[in-house]
Amino acid sequence: FGISIGLFASIAAMGFLTFGGNSAGLILSNYSPKDKLMGISKIAVAFSLVFSYPLAFVGFREGVLDLLKVKERKPALLNSLTVGLLSFVTLLALVIPDVSFVLSFAGSTLGNALVYIFPALMFRGAVKKLPSPSKLQKLESKVVVGTGLFGLIMGALGAVK
Repeated sequence: FGISIGLFASIAAMGFLTFGGNSAGLILSNYSPKDKLMGISKIAVAFSLVFSYPLAFVGFREGVLDLLKVKERKPALLNSLTVGLLSFVTLLALVIPDVSFVLSFAGSTLGNALVYIFPALMFRGAVKKLPSPSKLQKLESKVVVGTGLFGLIMGALGAVK
């Protein structure tokens, strides 16, 4: 896992060092369409997306079903939900063509949620299970969740601007 992170970071750094502030959200877009090696790279990225997207999408669909607390997962429901979610994702892709916006928005919101909100919610859940939680513990969990939500909103606004 660490090797993958290191490889990804070094490739991303090389792309940024090549183009600097003129880097596009998808670094391959910076290269000339006449560059044959970059053409092969674009095809490789397309294959990667085509064959990995279904794996990620099934996880997304299962997450939606879990959030909706659906117990019985019939094929008709799965097919309808798949069409609906794919339509939604496709519509978003048509409306938001710049991948850098998606990455910055997801990073700002999910990063804040992962670092501040989720741990605070877990702490809040643990405090609720205590036989006699103190008022300070209850207040602390609420303040941290509120601060995390504020950071999430500020990050999202920063990504939108």
